[in-house]
Amino acid sequence: MKDAFGREIRYLRVSVTDRCNLRCRYCMPAAGVPDKGHGNILSFERIAEIVAAATELGVSKVRLTGGEPLVRRGIVDLVRTLAAPGTLRDLAMTTNGTLLADLARPLKDAGLMRLNISLDSLDPDTYRAVTRGGDLALAKRGLRAALDCGFPVKLNAVLQRGVNEREIPDLVDLTRDLPVELRFIELMPMNGDCAGDAFLPGSAVLDAVPALRPLEGDGKARRFALPGAAGTVGLIEPASRPFCAACDRLRLTADGKLKPCLLDSREIPLEGLHGDELTAALRDAILAKPAAHGALSFTGQSPAGRPMNRIGG
Repeated sequence: MKDAFGREIRYLRVSVTDRCNLRCRYCMPAAGVPDKGHGNILSFERIAEIVAAATELGVSKVRLTGGEPLVRRGIVDLVRTLAAPGTLRDLAMTTNGTLLADLARPLKDAGLMRLNISLDSLDPDTYRAVTRGGDLALAKRGLRAALDCGFPVKLNAVLQRGVNEREIPDLVDLTRDLPVELRFIELMPMNGDCAGDAFLPGSAVLDAVPALRPLEGDGKARRFALPGAAGTVGLIEPASRPFCAACDRLRLTADGKLKPCLLDSREIPLEGLHGDELTAALRDAILAKPAAHGALSFTGQSPAGRPMNRIGG
């Protein structure tokens, strides 16, 4: 189905939890999040119902997010349920990777097709500081398990001035031998712990690694590669190069609200809606997508209305 601006909406990002085993500064509050209780987040049966309704409107790609989706008990069963009808062209997950070593093979066998793994630093101390206590070794184990299982993998690194900017060349070097796409993502003003002086534009990657050569983009990312490298590099630049004209996604929060735009406070509740009413709400969300998000600012309140962990990464 097309939105009011002619964009075909094919992509639904589903947050299965707002909880996480890490506390990344650009996403999670330092103290974590209150326990909503099982009755206040979507059941797997409800998620499957919403995804099925979305596919009838043309959605063919679903990404499971959080928080951290691997902390949700039974996540492999959800993947199996969503994959079973065979209606999805792409079923993917974003994870911090620290719980992935033991779950990569079960997820692959259940029908998960791709993984995005967060990796903001290759220095154990910096990684621990950014994640407020995370263990880099666990993330690396998860990455290795994913590659060993044959998953196509993208690595997500949020650019942060004074934190990981000196590591840009080292991160890019991962693509020399690993068949991954390393995606550098511009910091967005979603959380109070992220100050504007930490913002680093995507162009800083090209300044730091002039050997990168351009490839064809995908509408949302500028793509590059080192000569002869096994992998590629992507730049996601929502602040300096917004890609709203190519946005084809809706977001479903863990508590059952549809967000037509990440950086907009509008939400469409799905509680109690089934059948034609659920389909109508999905149509409303698609038609409510704005042409573009507003200007981003680190000095005012986020236009998203929620912190990132309560929306879904």
